[in-house]
Amino acid sequence: MPSIVKTLRAAADPSRLRILLLLQAEELSVAELQEILVMGQSTISTHLAQLKQAGLAEDRRTGKSSLYRLASGATEGVIINLLAEARAELTEAAADQAAMRRVVKKRQDRMRAFFDSVAGRMGRDYVPGKSWKSLTEAFLRLLPPTTIADLGAGDGAFALMLAQNAQRVIAVDSSEKMLEVGREQARRNNITNIEFRHGDMEELPLDAASVDLVFFSQSLHHAAHPDRALREGARILRPSGRIVVLDLARHRYEQARELYADEWLGFAESDLESMLIAAGFSSPYVSVVDREADAPQFQTLLAVAHKPQP
Repeated sequence: MPSIVKTLRAAADPSRLRILLLLQAEELSVAELQEILVMGQSTISTHLAQLKQAGLAEDRRTGKSSLYRLASGATEGVIINLLAEARAELTEAAADQAAMRRVVKKRQDRMRAFFDSVAGRMGRDYVPGKSWKSLTEAFLRLLPPTTIADLGAGDGAFALMLAQNAQRVIAVDSSEKMLEVGREQARRNNITNIEFRHGDMEELPLDAASVDLVFFSQSLHHAAHPDRALREGARILRPSGRIVVLDLARHRYEQARELYADEWLGFAESDLESMLIAAGFSSPYVSVVDREADAPQFQTLLAVAHKPQP
């Protein structure tokens, strides 16, 4: 554990303070930090190395690059107070935050462009982890719901199936073109109890305590911050409501990032359970419910949990 003197010395540099303020708000790559701060790659990398050595920053590998964030041990106490004061004193801080939001939006736009490009045909293409067996396993654990939110609904194929027995289904996706395909399918099949809404899983266009069941069907691994998406799921659920997550178990098929715009290479059972508990859910059930025979042998996780009464 670095000494407090070494930590404060690393944080004293104005450029490193600017980086820390950015990493406090969002995970960022070296290239994204370059764009925000208008600094050279070697300069950014040197600052990040010093911040990591001082225990102020950490990274995680994602494909061919790494994303950096404020270290978990630096999220309280003297460092947080230091960053709060730095935000008020650094003249570049506000502009940095605005530039950071633009950079993150570009990242989200790239993912949205992928789904726009496959709208209308993705259901006919191979999608890792989607299987009738896993869906059946989920339904076996459900009582008939009334109002359902399908989050990351894509072209609405699953939402349309849910609508057959639900009172109301709200399908949310960040790709407007995907939603257009879903709306057309609903019109074609004369399904009137489904509503398609454009929005992000991490900032849902739904009121608090407005649905009985939340579904993430092979969508959570597309979220930049899965924990935030689960917290949003908890927010929109009524007390005693349920959340169901169907997603990939953790794997090493790196090509999924390029082929399917995956942000995360699945989740470990323990990690998904921990995220559900942290989001406020009780008694989570998490298990592998399907294993594909062909390489890369994706496995499907099913998670079911309840939102407790206040």
